[in-house]
Amino acid sequence: MKNYSIRLYTSDDYAIWNDFISSAKNATFLFHRDFMEYHSDRFQDFSLLVFEGEELVSVLPANRVKDSVFSHQGLTYGGVVLQPKSKLYDTIFVFRAILKFLNDNNVSKLFLKQIPTIYCDYSSDEINYLSHICKGNVVMKHNVSVITLNQKRLISKSRRECINRGKKLELDIREDNKMELFWNDLLIPNLRDKYNSKPVHSAEEIIALKNKFPHNIRHFNVYKDDKLVCGTTLFITKRVVKPQYIAGSESNNELGSIDFLYDFLINEVAKSHDYFDFGPSHENNGLQIVKNINFWKESFGAHSLIQDFYEVETANFELLDSILI
Repeated sequence: MKNYSIRLYTSDDYAIWNDFISSAKNATFLFHRDFMEYHSDRFQDFSLLVFEGEELVSVLPANRVKDSVFSHQGLTYGGVVLQPKSKLYDTIFVFRAILKFLNDNNVSKLFLKQIPTIYCDYSSDEINYLSHICKGNVVMKHNVSVITLNQKRLISKSRRECINRGKKLELDIREDNKMELFWNDLLIPNLRDKYNSKPVHSAEEIIALKNKFPHNIRHFNVYKDDKLVCGTTLFITKRVVKPQYIAGSESNNELGSIDFLYDFLINEVAKSHDYFDFGPSHENNGLQIVKNINFWKESFGAHSLIQDFYEVETANFELLDSILI
């Protein structure tokens, strides 16, 4: 058995953490410390670095709540981050070391929000398998709507009609920095009135993040006669384009503006990528699908991908001792 040492992340680890994330097989810019730190006041960071000797071999973006650790409540996805050269044998003992470290530090449960496979440079389901060996429970599943961009898509007649309506009305799509206008005039009122909620990011936060990650965060607005009618903020990774925020005015259905915008984003902005991720269409922690939203995504040609959420008892780390025969 290999020996691994683990320590909590500190600001002194900023450079080695980010260097590791940049070359990992299952990481995106969301794990960069400049992204994670924007909400550091809301979470007790409990991120871990795993070393084999002097070499950093794994990290876990995480936060702690009482006797539980989450990977990470402030991120869309997380999990144990690994090197491209990581083998299953090594990962068994990395995961064992993480669970034992947590158990030794009075953490009873580890909650893993697994990164969907489409975001990984290489296959990376080792932790799903090892969580099962450790008698982990799948506490939630997200049904994520995804377009595979290099495959032929079947777009519904109603979507084509809305897209053509936007073309005939000569709607104007602009990539611009008027994110505060979108936030204040469309996004915040839309989320408040429809869902009694608010954006995870404030306008100031998303603008600051966009300035730090200009190639990963892009924003598009649609105008009719110079009046803002809809918009979306994209998170862009190596393989995936994902709309993080979307909102339209009351005239959207009449104009077909959101359909018009998404046709442009899928066919132009995302054309050099592998996937377009619409995200989930659910309520009640994934137990109920919002039919009309899911139908809208599938009418663009999207299909289902499952994202798993695990709960693992840290005391079960010893179950990994007998996995190899």
